[in-house]
Amino acid sequence: MNDDSKKSIIIIGGGPSAMVMACTLNPNLFDVTIVEKGKAIGRKFLVAGKGGFNLTHSEDINEMLQKYEAPTSILNAIQSFNNNDLRKWLSSIGIETYVGSSKRVFPVQGIKPIEVLQAVKKEMDKLGVTLITETEWIGDLISDGYITLLQKGKSINIKADHVVFALGGGSWKVTGSDGKWLDKFDQLGIQTKSFQPSNCVMLVDWKESIKIHYGKPIKNIALSYSTHYKKGELLITEKGIEGSPAYALSYYVGTELMKGKSASVHIDLKPAFTLEKIQNTISSSNRKTTEILRKDLAFSSAAIAILKSRTSRKEFNNAKSLSQKIKSLAVTINGLGQLDEAISTVCGIDPKAINDHFELAKYPNHYTIGEMIDWNAPTGGYLLQACFSMGWYLAKRLNGQT
Repeated sequence: MNDDSKKSIIIIGGGPSAMVMACTLNPNLFDVTIVEKGKAIGRKFLVAGKGGFNLTHSEDINEMLQKYEAPTSILNAIQSFNNNDLRKWLSSIGIETYVGSSKRVFPVQGIKPIEVLQAVKKEMDKLGVTLITETEWIGDLISDGYITLLQKGKSINIKADHVVFALGGGSWKVTGSDGKWLDKFDQLGIQTKSFQPSNCVMLVDWKESIKIHYGKPIKNIALSYSTHYKKGELLITEKGIEGSPAYALSYYVGTELMKGKSASVHIDLKPAFTLEKIQNTISSSNRKTTEILRKDLAFSSAAIAILKSRTSRKEFNNAKSLSQKIKSLAVTINGLGQLDEAISTVCGIDPKAINDHFELAKYPNHYTIGEMIDWNAPTGGYLLQACFSMGWYLAKRLNGQT
């Protein structure tokens, strides 16, 4: 039962931003309700955990901030509740973490994603947060102190002094993050952009010779596009290239493709070697070129196939031209993968439509946080960190602490 002496905050959506916000709001000041259209909160949170549950990244906060393409409001939130703060908060609710070899932060071994979610839910229960499921937003805003929602086909009115939208982006529809709210925001006159995929496969038109290598990795490479550069491992698939380097650069490639321009990435197949060292290795060997690549340069069969598919016979048999190709192999990108298959999305609400504290400029006491806003970050804990930080920051703002 709501306390009439308190303000009522309705958080619509049950993802990471919403959960941390609910756990941070002062229960002496607010009655907090999370409204979730599914049967349970945190579904996308759990799906993300299946691929390696990295909650944040351990690098210095100044270096971390450079990984984001985001408005000042989000960067300020991350600075206010950084990766170390997140780890301390997780520890306070019983979730200890450790830094892996990749410098990503994970729950200690043995703690599963569902256990992290259960710990957060336990904290919300302790704070008296109300959870309403199978209830969705139909496009209404606060009117006379109430907001109208749709619960199992029936309209319900809930007391609301503040409404926080945490409805997610446009990927992984199976988790409820379908982006359908965009049309409703457009109808309210809020500036939005259609969602675009990010952290996703980059589409490549492969030659026939590459088909037998689908599903194979090309390890220890570096991928570059314009001024952006990322080392790691690529996965060759029927659609194109995947893996952390491809995901990290997909945003920048996608931005160019959206302008109707062509885009090519460049693969450095041997970033540990200089151009001169590669050329000397090739020139000084008595082996056939393919054997040099395999034995002297430790190329996999997939790497050799990719190199051959984009190198003429004349170039392949010339040490200088082949070395240049190895250090910078151009691959034309025809597009990005499907929106629903992307790890994250960009676009959504134009940052100009909200103030520095995530309040909608046109609608006081209505806020938006999480992946609804137009921003980007690579995988590796950066996406979750920003979502956690926004929830924490807005909660502290409403508590009167920032």
